[in-house]
Amino acid sequence: MCGVQRRRIEQSGAAGKTAVVIEHFAPLQTSRLRLEPITEEVARSIASGDVAGLGAADGWPQAGTKNGVALAIEHGHPAGWFVRCSGRVIGDCGIRAPVDDAGCMEIGYGLAGPYQGQGFGSEVVMAISDWLLAQPVVSTVRARTLPSNAASCRVLEKAGFTIVSTTEDESIYERHA
Repeated sequence: MCGVQRRRIEQSGAAGKTAVVIEHFAPLQTSRLRLEPITEEVARSIASGDVAGLGAADGWPQAGTKNGVALAIEHGHPAGWFVRCSGRVIGDCGIRAPVDDAGCMEIGYGLAGPYQGQGFGSEVVMAISDWLLAQPVVSTVRARTLPSNAASCRVLEKAGFTIVSTTEDESIYERHA
């Protein structure tokens, strides 16, 4: 179950628009992973650099984790999910912004190096995109990656995403409800 709220936002380029914010993420389970919602309190600790007590696996948090949760706090949406394997945090995933007017939501994800290349990324992306697309306000899930990142491109393709545009610097993938 998720809480959905409409709220006016006053960000650069978005002044006066109404954003749809999914307020709560549900815990998700795949065959090998548990995706655990990151509370605001824990997100604030991560943003300040404190990951003590989280059961972090080698290689986590990644470089983008701290910035990702800080942006979620700043923009007022949930910080995302921890990706746990055998109780250890091996990665994280989440959304980059509230749902836009077209019902599109962009995701981000990352796994610690020792856990890459084992199919965990596809499980994570499939689980969060399935859950997001089941929300009544979301019709499209989008993800961006470097065109040279073949592993990430394959993760998205295995999770049912199709490429919608590519440049030298990024490829954009989408999955629709």
